Amino acid sequence: QVQLVESGGGLAQAGGSLRLSCAASGRAFSTMGWFRQAPGKEREFVACIGCVSSGSTNYADSVKGRFTVSRDNAKNTVYLQMNSLKPEDTAVYHCAAARLTLWHGTRYTDYDDWGQGTQVTVSS
Repeated sequence: QVQLVESGGGLAQAGGSLRLSCAASGRAFSTMGWFRQAPGKEREFVACIGCVSSGSTNYADSVKGRFTVSRDNAKNTVYLQMNSLKPEDTAVYHCAAARLTLWHGTRYTDYDDWGQGTQVTVSS
């Protein structure tokens, strides 16, 4: 059974940092991504790793230079290091996994499995 379990969310002040983790079990995954959804808004791509078009990683313009996605294959875990947080980063963050290697990794419909999400709240 496939499981993706996120952790590391919480409350941070603007300018602060948080690190999210996503532990995967049940199968090996190729591309893994992070998406977020704020109240009243659509699910939004944040970052992916193992996506081909950008070499290995791809980021939304809104987080580029502030967020870093990384992966520990030995632990089957993906991380999202979030620095210089802004109030507009407030959302529920979900990790997602694709069985195949994705080219861009920005479309949530391309992913096969999802975690339950972890809340990130950034205060001004």
